[in-house]
Amino acid sequence: MNQKVENVPVALITGAAKRLGATIAAQLHKRGYRVIVHYGRSSKEAEQQVAGFNAQRADSALAMQADVADVAALETMVAQAAARWGRLDLLVNNASTFYPTPLGSLDESAFDDLVATNLKAPLFLIQAARPHLARSRGSVVNIIDIHARRPLKNYSAYCAAKAGLDAITRSLAVELAPDVRVNGVAPGAILPHPDFVGDLDAWERDTAAPVPMARTGQPQDIAHTVAFLASDEAAYVTGQIIAVDGGKSRA
Repeated sequence: MNQKVENVPVALITGAAKRLGATIAAQLHKRGYRVIVHYGRSSKEAEQQVAGFNAQRADSALAMQADVADVAALETMVAQAAARWGRLDLLVNNASTFYPTPLGSLDESAFDDLVATNLKAPLFLIQAARPHLARSRGSVVNIIDIHARRPLKNYSAYCAAKAGLDAITRSLAVELAPDVRVNGVAPGAILPHPDFVGDLDAWERDTAAPVPMARTGQPQDIAHTVAFLASDEAAYVTGQIIAVDGGKSRA
């Protein structure tokens, strides 16, 4: 166990090797956190990111692999994360799977996968992290989705899982208070799907059309909100889910 700097907060971010999770990890690192970059299969990206963080500030980042569908592996990861620097101050549940499951083609495998990544894993990670977070008076930030409350056609399994995460956020905020704060961020249109192939300008134009702010968001919009919810400035905020969607969920 390395406890050289007791007063440096530690954050564990799931699905942090790429895209939104990587931006969240970078923002937290910039704000002085030591960060644990969880990944599933993106080992190259995770190790590159961690190397960059450690080049900026020695002994400030670590990559950890775990299958989010394996509860035992998640529990082991949390224990190792807390032991690495002797504390755990923030858990960001960002890892997710997202794909359509239109009724008639939905199978049990897809349902189990979507529920495992978007609902089951966050719940069991919070359970494992609770004693460590309580010792540091830390917090949890769950990355949800505006479609948890405004479901997408053909995405019923995904939306149901995210709706469950919405409910868990509100429930655990009460259950874990006053020792641990639990909040959520619900992104709107931020990035195209990882498998998107096409004209990005057209995607931006079409996606922004129904958004009151008349544009899509940026990963930094989410990262800044996560950092705020984890900060002392939000010390009296728990059980809240902030939609970062340019007003789309209110249009």
